[in-house]
This record gives sequence, C-alpha cells and structure tokens, in this order.
Amino acid sequence: MPASAPQQLLHLVIGGELTDFENNTFKDLEQVDIVGVFPNYATAYAAWKAKAQATVDNAQMRYFIVHLHRLLDPAQDIKLDAKTTR
Repeated sequence: MPASAPQQLLHLVIGGELTDFENNTFKDLEQVDIVGVFPNYATAYAAWKAKAQATVDNAQMRYFIVHLHRLLDPAQDIKLDAKTTR
C-alpha cells in the first residue's frame, strides 16, 4: 500500500430486534440487518444514526457499530495508544 493512502479503519453496522437487552441477544439471526462495512467511524456512525432513527418506533430494534479493524488487528489499539501517549 502506498504511504499516501489513508489508513482504513473498517467498521460494520448491523441491527435487528433484540429479545435480551442486557446481552444483546437477537430475536432472529436470519433477520439481522447487515447495513454495511464502512472505511471509517464517521461514515459508519452516519449509517448507524440513519437506521436507528428510521426504526425509533420499534422499542426492540437496536443497531450497533462493530469495530472490525480491532478484530483484524488487535494490536492496532496498542499501536495507536503508543502514538498518542508520546
């Protein structure tokens, strides 16, 4: 990857109806809404907000932002923390 390319911090936005709010248990996994994968938090947040607002009348519906970049490279958080504490 060229040095000038921006770093991708992938985020996944998903949602669906929950049966257990404490443990975020989905009612039906086949009905989970996979909104998409986004290259940064800002675009993921915009997608999350639009979906959350569109389903505000359903009290059991929840949407989430999953930080895929943390799953792909768990050490990345350590690297980022080290850069910010210097």
